[in-house]
Amino acid sequence: MIVSNIFLGMIGPWQIAVVVVLVLLLFGGKKIPELMRGLGSGIKEFKDASKEEDSTDKIEEKK
Repeated sequence: MIVSNIFLGMIGPWQIAVVVVLVLLLFGGKKIPELMRGLGSGIKEFKDASKEEDSTDKIEEKK
């Protein structure tokens, strides 16, 4: 418990900058927009599927 509090409390601008630089080195500048587009479409599909399931649950409850 104490270890997780230590690591969560120490995230600052330098750590974020290091992560950004590592991502740029690993994927390159041209691949990042494609990755973000794919991530966004995945999140959108997930939200649509969860809304669809909620609406089917409400229909079943009415019956």
